[in-house]
Amino acid sequence: MATSRLSDSTLEHFANVLHRRRDELVHLMASNDEALDEVRESLGEGTNDDEHDPEGPTMSDEWSKLTGLQTEGENELRELDAALERIKNHEFGMCESCGNAIGRPRLEARPYATLCIDCARKAESHG
Repeated sequence: MATSRLSDSTLEHFANVLHRRRDELVHLMASNDEALDEVRESLGEGTNDDEHDPEGPTMSDEWSKLTGLQTEGENELRELDAALERIKNHEFGMCESCGNAIGRPRLEARPYATLCIDCARKAESHG
């Protein structure tokens, strides 16, 4: 098991950041679920068919947007939960590729990062 090179206070800081973002995301996804329900009802009723409305997005466009946001939210939620698990297991802040510490600026920008900046760049250039 990798040993974290981050101090307990730093781990606590990132745990708080991750929990706050997780709470915010759960709230946003609940609101999005409500909006999806409204669109689903409108599509099911067939009375709000705006497929030919030149003034705004169609119901199917709205559905696509909302389901895309839900998928993104679910993915981020998995990343947040995995980062919280890494904190619990004292593996947070360590690059999964090279084993080196992930820089604090990268963790501040992306607290669920699993790769240091060098490995992330390599992965992007090969991906």
